[in-house]
Amino acid sequence: MKHRDIIEKMTLEEKCAYLSGKNAWDTRSFTSIGVDVLHHADGPTGVRKQAGKGDHLGLNASVPATCFPTAATLANSWDEKLLEKVGEGLGAEAAAEDVNVLLGPGINIKRNPLCGRNFEYYSEDPYLSGKLAAAMIRGIQSNGIASCVKHFAVNSQELRRMAMDAVLDERTLREIYITAFEIAVKEGHPKSVMTSYNMVNGVYANENEHLLIDILRKDLGFDGMVVTDWGASNDHALGVKNGSSLEMPAPGLDSARELLEAIKVGKIKESDIDARVDELIEITLSTKDKKKPKDKAKMFEDNHALAKEAAKKSIVLLKNEDNILPLNGK
Repeated sequence: MKHRDIIEKMTLEEKCAYLSGKNAWDTRSFTSIGVDVLHHADGPTGVRKQAGKGDHLGLNASVPATCFPTAATLANSWDEKLLEKVGEGLGAEAAAEDVNVLLGPGINIKRNPLCGRNFEYYSEDPYLSGKLAAAMIRGIQSNGIASCVKHFAVNSQELRRMAMDAVLDERTLREIYITAFEIAVKEGHPKSVMTSYNMVNGVYANENEHLLIDILRKDLGFDGMVVTDWGASNDHALGVKNGSSLEMPAPGLDSARELLEAIKVGKIKESDIDARVDELIEITLSTKDKKKPKDKAKMFEDNHALAKEAAKKSIVLLKNEDNILPLNGK
């Protein structure tokens, strides 16, 4: 562990409570031992930090932010340097608002054309998705904050997304759905990964040992924080045991109790708790010193120009061959 000296100063109850959010967007803090709050914010196309009290439904107004082109638009550019520049712009605005973790990019594979969030993702092609995501991650994290790549894994539809089961063989899983994450992790080095709502072969992604331990941590070499999608924790103790660091948002009950009882009955060990706490402390400390822009007005001016440039470079001209679309020139 990287932070054993800090962890040894925490009680078991504090460690268990630390692995669930304090509210809609923040973690708990332990300032007496040097652990500050970790603040999360959406998202992939523009920082969405709420100006007042945060709520996970996004009902309260957000602070001003640049609206960058969507991932689906940016993917049309096939331009890694452009994606990295957009990431730098996003990261700068996040740092300016004291955001530690920006929840993006999203690299779900577009399997279902009816998926209502396809615009948030790059492509049906895992190689293109991975390369562009890695560039975006590098840009975001150049500002001293963390990028959270999502949604891991096999989350290709919104219909019944909290209950659906993605059933697939190992080759399909790895070649189609894991490849983008592999490239993103190995070339972008994100500090965080978000798990998806769905099950994969009968086990929820956030508690899935094969996904989180065998593939993400062992095969891909990821050693950062794994956070649930908001409300995606089904069995908190099993998630902690199998590699999920943080349950978000605040569960609205005594969040430490479930883990304390799981330790008592032998479902998990205190060493499992310590491993996840260590990951959470690491991302908190590593995003403490953000590169905040000196002139916010200039930052927004530059980012508005960048958003316009990105949109121009992502335009695609289609030819109506054989009059497949009923259009006329009038």
